[in-house]
Amino acid sequence: MAGSTFGTQFKITTWGESHGKGVGVVIDGCPAGLSLCEEDIQAFLNRRKPGQSRYSTPRKEDDAVQILSGVFEGKTTGTPISLVVFNENQRSKDYGDIATYYRPGHADYTFDMKYGFRDYRGGGRSSGRETIGRVAAGAVAAKLLAQLGISFLTYSRSIGPVSISKTADELLQEDMSTLKQQILSNPLYMPEDNASTKAQDFLDDCIAQQTSAGGIVECIITGVPAGLGDPVFDKLDADLAKAIFSIGAVKGFEIGDGFGVAFATGLENNDAFRMKAGKVTTATNHAGGILGGISNGAPVIFRAAFKPTPSIASTQQTVNKSGEEIDISIHGRHDPIIVPRAVVVVESMAALTILDALLCNIGSKVENLEKLY
Repeated sequence: MAGSTFGTQFKITTWGESHGKGVGVVIDGCPAGLSLCEEDIQAFLNRRKPGQSRYSTPRKEDDAVQILSGVFEGKTTGTPISLVVFNENQRSKDYGDIATYYRPGHADYTFDMKYGFRDYRGGGRSSGRETIGRVAAGAVAAKLLAQLGISFLTYSRSIGPVSISKTADELLQEDMSTLKQQILSNPLYMPEDNASTKAQDFLDDCIAQQTSAGGIVECIITGVPAGLGDPVFDKLDADLAKAIFSIGAVKGFEIGDGFGVAFATGLENNDAFRMKAGKVTTATNHAGGILGGISNGAPVIFRAAFKPTPSIASTQQTVNKSGEEIDISIHGRHDPIIVPRAVVVVESMAALTILDALLCNIGSKVENLEKLY
């Protein structure tokens, strides 16, 4: 199976299955000298681990990370960093019946058609548990970016029909430290308590009706310098789109005003250039911080749409491997909504993309190299 590696300079390869012995990641290309310990990575993993609230799977996993290589005396050595999280609470028997049929909304059928074989225990490589490796690597990338003044504000913008009222620009006017703490303390990772309360009521109704919900994650990246990305196939927004679309359950991506630009005029959509403190800036940010595939120095703002969790207890129609049409009801431990636990996954993939673009950009012009020596 190809396709488990992401990145050019800062490259990661995730491995493992939902019900295997463990999951993890190998990071290649991390510069030497970064202070790094397991606690740095664990803080990110704790944001995606199961059992945090009644809106996530009750599967109990500590998701405790271990650093196997690439770190010595608290600093990265420049060699590959290997990280592992061992699975401790598998219940493969919950998936015994699934081996005989294809779950609606899952990758069961397509995986079978491609490989002629699938690990039906929790979806194998198609499981959301694969994202542990992404988040562990994202924690490393985010720590390095923080030292360079690049930070992330990622949250649930909407759950089902319930959306927060403030725009990204309005959130950027608030105290970032306070806002981040509010998001982290919220069971749905929303930056508005009123919206969170309404969303929780909506989710309670979904649970009562044995169904699930989708939603939107928004990410704001500040401190990104102008000049990252390339103008043709390796556009920064294209790379971000691929990174986010590689996350299971993502069905939509938009940057800046996104699909809203289709309803705007050129005069409304163009971001006027201005001077501020001796630097070029923009009066607005309809472009979401990227023009022509290259960052312009404004905050990079994008959104990812997640579909409802496909594993639901309501009766659904499907077919089995014998070609018979059957009715099923899926039981076991499943999230009624993916969005809250996916917030840190989105942030991690964004961090990996930005760091990789930053490292690739070093060779874009001679003066960048001259600064190094």
